[in-house]
Amino acid sequence: MKVYTKTGDKGKTSLVGGERVAKCDVRVEAYGTVDELMAFVALLGDNLRTDSRLGDIAEDTDRINSQLMTVASLLAVGAGGEGKIQPLKPEAVGYLENRIDALQAEVPPITKFTIPGGDVKVSLCHVCRTVCRRAERAALRSAAQYDLEPSATVYLNRLSDYFYLAGRAVTERLGVEEHLWIP
Repeated sequence: MKVYTKTGDKGKTSLVGGERVAKCDVRVEAYGTVDELMAFVALLGDNLRTDSRLGDIAEDTDRINSQLMTVASLLAVGAGGEGKIQPLKPEAVGYLENRIDALQAEVPPITKFTIPGGDVKVSLCHVCRTVCRRAERAALRSAAQYDLEPSATVYLNRLSDYFYLAGRAVTERLGVEEHLWIP
Protein backbone atom coordinates (compact mmCIF):
# COMPACT_ATOMS: atom_id res chain seq x y z
CA MET A 1 0.00 0.00 0.00
CA LYS A 2 1.36 3.41 -0.96
CA VAL A 3 1.61 6.18 1.62
CA TYR A 4 0.10 8.71 -0.75
CA THR A 5 -3.45 8.14 -1.94
CA LYS A 6 -4.08 11.43 -3.77
CA THR A 7 -7.56 11.50 -2.17
CA GLY A 8 -6.58 14.57 -0.14
CA ASP A 9 -5.19 16.59 -3.03
CA LYS A 10 -8.30 18.77 -3.12
CA GLY A 11 -8.25 19.54 0.58
CA LYS A 12 -10.50 16.74 1.87
CA THR A 13 -9.85 13.87 4.25
CA SER A 14 -11.85 11.04 5.80
CA LEU A 15 -12.90 10.77 9.42
CA VAL A 16 -13.49 7.52 11.31
CA GLY A 17 -16.72 6.24 9.78
CA GLY A 18 -15.93 7.46 6.26
CA GLU A 19 -17.30 11.02 6.37
CA ARG A 20 -15.30 13.27 4.02
CA VAL A 21 -14.50 16.71 5.40
CA ALA A 22 -12.27 19.65 4.63
CA LYS A 23 -8.76 19.37 6.06
CA CYS A 24 -9.48 22.62 7.91
CA ASP A 25 -12.53 21.10 9.69
CA VAL A 26 -12.40 21.69 13.46
CA ARG A 27 -12.21 17.93 14.06
CA VAL A 28 -9.16 17.59 11.83
CA GLU A 29 -7.58 20.59 13.54
CA ALA A 30 -8.22 18.98 16.93
CA TYR A 31 -6.78 15.55 16.17
CA GLY A 32 -3.93 17.13 14.21
CA THR A 33 -2.96 19.19 17.23
CA VAL A 34 -3.01 16.05 19.37
CA ASP A 35 -0.75 14.43 16.78
CA GLU A 36 1.64 17.38 17.13
CA LEU A 37 1.50 16.99 20.91
CA MET A 38 2.40 13.30 20.56
CA ALA A 39 5.55 14.23 18.63
CA PHE A 40 6.58 16.66 21.38
CA VAL A 41 5.79 14.10 24.09
CA ALA A 42 8.06 11.62 22.30
CA LEU A 43 10.79 14.25 22.11
CA LEU A 44 10.37 14.96 25.82
CA GLY A 45 10.61 11.25 26.64
CA ASP A 46 13.73 10.84 24.51
CA ASN A 47 15.39 13.73 26.34
CA LEU A 48 14.34 12.54 29.79
CA ARG A 49 15.69 9.04 29.22
CA THR A 50 19.23 10.43 29.19
CA ASP A 51 19.05 11.02 32.98
CA SER A 52 18.25 8.22 35.43
CA ARG A 53 16.73 10.74 37.88
CA LEU A 54 13.92 11.29 35.39
CA GLY A 55 13.12 7.67 34.49
CA ASP A 56 9.61 7.62 35.95
CA ILE A 57 8.58 10.72 34.01
CA ALA A 58 10.16 9.29 30.85
CA GLU A 59 8.09 6.12 31.34
CA ASP A 60 4.99 8.27 31.74
CA THR A 61 5.53 9.67 28.24
CA ASP A 62 5.07 6.22 26.67
CA ARG A 63 1.80 5.70 28.51
CA ILE A 64 0.66 9.24 27.70
CA ASN A 65 1.32 8.81 23.98
CA SER A 66 -0.71 5.63 23.93
CA GLN A 67 -3.62 7.46 25.56
CA LEU A 68 -3.19 10.41 23.20
CA MET A 69 -3.58 8.06 20.24
CA THR A 70 -6.99 7.17 21.66
CA VAL A 71 -7.80 10.86 22.20
CA ALA A 72 -6.87 11.65 18.58
CA SER A 73 -9.02 8.77 17.38
CA LEU A 74 -11.97 10.00 19.44
CA LEU A 75 -11.56 13.46 17.94
CA ALA A 76 -11.49 11.95 14.43
CA VAL A 77 -14.91 10.30 14.67
CA GLY A 78 -17.34 11.50 12.02
CA ALA A 79 -20.76 10.46 10.77
CA GLY A 80 -20.98 6.67 10.74
CA GLY A 81 -18.08 6.27 13.14
CA GLU A 82 -20.02 6.42 16.38
CA GLY A 83 -19.07 3.57 18.70
CA LYS A 84 -16.03 2.53 16.64
CA ILE A 85 -13.55 4.05 19.11
CA GLN A 86 -13.87 3.16 22.77
CA PRO A 87 -13.72 6.10 25.20
CA LEU A 88 -10.79 6.46 27.53
CA LYS A 89 -11.29 4.53 30.72
CA PRO A 90 -11.58 6.61 33.90
CA GLU A 91 -8.31 5.00 35.03
CA ALA A 92 -6.46 7.03 32.38
CA VAL A 93 -7.39 10.30 34.08
CA GLY A 94 -6.94 8.71 37.51
CA TYR A 95 -3.38 7.73 36.61
CA LEU A 96 -2.58 11.32 35.65
CA GLU A 97 -4.11 12.62 38.87
CA ASN A 98 -2.02 10.20 40.93
CA ARG A 99 1.13 11.22 39.08
CA ILE A 100 0.30 14.92 39.48
CA ASP A 101 -0.14 14.42 43.23
CA ALA A 102 3.15 12.52 43.49
CA LEU A 103 5.08 15.12 41.51
CA GLN A 104 3.52 17.98 43.45
CA ALA A 105 4.66 16.36 46.70
CA GLU A 106 8.28 16.68 45.45
CA VAL A 107 8.28 20.42 44.85
CA PRO A 108 8.02 23.39 47.19
CA PRO A 109 4.75 25.32 47.10
CA ILE A 110 4.78 28.54 45.11
CA THR A 111 2.51 31.58 44.97
CA LYS A 112 3.77 32.99 41.66
CA PHE A 113 3.59 31.89 38.04
CA THR A 114 6.41 29.70 36.71
CA ILE A 115 8.44 30.98 33.79
CA PRO A 116 9.62 28.09 31.58
CA GLY A 117 13.32 27.47 31.13
CA GLY A 118 16.54 26.64 32.90
CA ASP A 119 17.16 23.35 31.10
CA VAL A 120 16.05 21.83 27.80
CA LYS A 121 14.17 19.09 29.65
CA VAL A 122 12.21 21.64 31.69
CA SER A 123 11.47 23.70 28.60
CA LEU A 124 10.21 20.61 26.75
CA CYS A 125 7.76 19.91 29.60
CA HIS A 126 6.37 23.40 29.07
CA VAL A 127 6.25 23.00 25.30
CA CYS A 128 4.14 19.86 25.89
CA ARG A 129 1.96 21.79 28.36
CA THR A 130 1.26 24.63 25.96
CA VAL A 131 0.64 22.40 22.93
CA CYS A 132 -1.66 20.32 25.14
CA ARG A 133 -3.64 23.44 26.07
CA ARG A 134 -3.95 24.29 22.37
CA ALA A 135 -5.14 20.76 21.65
CA GLU A 136 -7.70 21.09 24.43
CA ARG A 137 -9.00 24.38 22.98
CA ALA A 138 -9.25 22.77 19.53
CA ALA A 139 -11.09 19.78 21.01
CA LEU A 140 -13.51 22.10 22.83
CA ARG A 141 -14.24 23.99 19.59
CA SER A 142 -14.94 20.63 17.98
CA ALA A 143 -17.15 19.56 20.89
CA ALA A 144 -19.15 22.78 20.54
CA GLN A 145 -20.15 21.73 17.00
CA TYR A 146 -20.16 17.94 17.08
CA ASP A 147 -20.87 15.09 19.45
CA LEU A 148 -17.57 14.41 21.16
CA GLU A 149 -16.76 11.77 23.73
CA PRO A 150 -16.10 13.86 26.88
CA SER A 151 -13.23 11.69 28.09
CA ALA A 152 -11.03 13.26 25.38
CA THR A 153 -11.29 16.81 26.70
CA VAL A 154 -11.09 15.73 30.34
CA TYR A 155 -7.87 13.86 29.59
CA LEU A 156 -6.33 16.82 27.77
CA ASN A 157 -7.25 19.14 30.63
CA ARG A 158 -5.59 16.92 33.22
CA LEU A 159 -2.62 16.24 30.98
CA SER A 160 -1.64 19.89 30.76
CA ASP A 161 -1.61 19.99 34.57
CA TYR A 162 0.62 16.91 34.53
CA PHE A 163 3.14 18.60 32.21
CA TYR A 164 3.22 21.67 34.44
CA LEU A 165 4.06 19.54 37.48
CA ALA A 166 6.49 17.42 35.47
CA GLY A 167 8.34 20.61 34.55
CA ARG A 168 8.53 21.67 38.18
CA ALA A 169 9.66 18.19 39.28
CA VAL A 170 12.35 18.06 36.58
CA THR A 171 13.54 21.49 37.75
CA GLU A 172 13.75 20.21 41.33
CA ARG A 173 15.45 16.91 40.48
CA LEU A 174 18.07 18.53 38.27
CA GLY A 175 18.74 21.28 40.79
CA VAL A 176 17.93 23.94 38.24
CA GLU A 177 16.88 27.36 39.46
CA GLU A 178 13.14 27.78 39.12
CA HIS A 179 12.20 31.10 37.59
CA LEU A 180 9.07 32.67 39.01
CA TRP A 181 7.29 35.65 37.53
CA ILE A 182 7.70 38.71 39.67
CA PRO A 183 5.85 41.62 38.05
